[in-house]
Amino acid sequence: MAKLSITVNKTRCIGSGDCVETAPTVFQLGADGKSEVVNATGAGDSIIISAARSCPVKAITVVDEDAGVQLFPPPKK
Repeated sequence: MAKLSITVNKTRCIGSGDCVETAPTVFQLGADGKSEVVNATGAGDSIIISAARSCPVKAITVVDEDAGVQLFPPPKK
């Protein structure tokens, strides 16, 4: 497993809960009804990427800290 940095853009998040459904050990909905990271190591990399992809407004960014590469969303070229 890579060391992942996971961030949720609270301005963009609509609180759909798709990320929580996909990775409930990583994400939860906070008191504001928006997603937040509760345990960045709570699931495997592929589950975390799937959770980020499930976000309908693409509010989740996942970066591999060891490699210094943004995994999701893919960087624009």
